[in-house]
Amino acid sequence: MLTPSTPDWSQLQPGFADPVHDAQRVFRAVLDALARPGQLRSVGSRLAESEEASIAARATLLALADATTAVWLQAPLPEVASALRFHTGAPLLCGEAELPRAQFALLTDPTRCPALARFAFGTAESPEHSATLIVDVPTLAAGHAANDTHRDGLHLRLRGPGIATHTDVTVGGLDAAFWQARAALAPRFPAGLDLLIASGDAVLGLPRTTHVEVC
Repeated sequence: MLTPSTPDWSQLQPGFADPVHDAQRVFRAVLDALARPGQLRSVGSRLAESEEASIAARATLLALADATTAVWLQAPLPEVASALRFHTGAPLLCGEAELPRAQFALLTDPTRCPALARFAFGTAESPEHSATLIVDVPTLAAGHAANDTHRDGLHLRLRGPGIATHTDVTVGGLDAAFWQARAALAPRFPAGLDLLIASGDAVLGLPRTTHVEVC
């Protein structure tokens, strides 16, 4: 059975056309998304489409991961695994026993997200020793996209640093229980988890300092 430790090189996809400059542009887009929670940022159409993960999720990992950052994959994802191994050299992890070792985690089935407390979220003395979760969702929009939350996602209201008063977004694929579990980590601050929500070529940054209210 294919696992992240045995990538399928026959399914290797091209990386960035301009590896240095494309990675820099994606990196800036991700940093801007984290600095301005609630404002969607596009990483551009820098990669081919894939059924395994969105352009935004894959581009984010190609820009952020390297040979020193362990990446946990929720599913085997042979195309993603091969690309990460070849283009970044990142060690790949799988299975819930490996969660505490991951610096990055790619969740492609958010409805079956592992318990957030199982990821590394650092300590008060070393909050930087935490995981960044890249969550691939079916829908993502600024504002309140629609009244049909079952189809279009949950309406979320965000507050915190980088937000003047509040801002609204609609995120599909993650239920209220996920956001409740995230809120339960707040007392651990400055330790915690940073989230990057990806869909299509768009990314939404939710650092641990952002308060999320399900509306």
